[in-house]
Amino acid sequence: MRPILLVEDNPDDEKLTLRALAKNNIQNEVITARDGVEALAYLFGDGNQPAPAMVLLDIKLPKVNGIEVLRKIRQSDKTKFVPVVILTSSKEDQDLIAGYELGANSYIRKPVDFVQFTEAVRQLGLYWLILNEPPR
Repeated sequence: MRPILLVEDNPDDEKLTLRALAKNNIQNEVITARDGVEALAYLFGDGNQPAPAMVLLDIKLPKVNGIEVLRKIRQSDKTKFVPVVILTSSKEDQDLIAGYELGANSYIRKPVDFVQFTEAVRQLGLYWLILNEPPR
């Protein structure tokens, strides 16, 4: 089972996401990158780790922003088909448009309410990890 790459710089949002994944019995290991540099190092570092099953990507990140991380994911043959779900609190239309222009599979604004957030994570896991058939 391939891991989920969670790219999130806010420790509270990281905990919330991990809790929501656990509550929904999503068994994939979760690798957390706390900025864009860590995300790119995981994805393209030594080449020994498998491509993740899914990337949950925040946009507003230190060092390298999420839009640039997405751009690099889509430029690489190794990662271009990995599902990328932008999971952000950004309400800026330019972020939404840039995300889709660069090939994001989905753009979700983080709900503040934990019940709503848990349900959003459940649906993400069900679709991207179970129902979706990725290219090999």
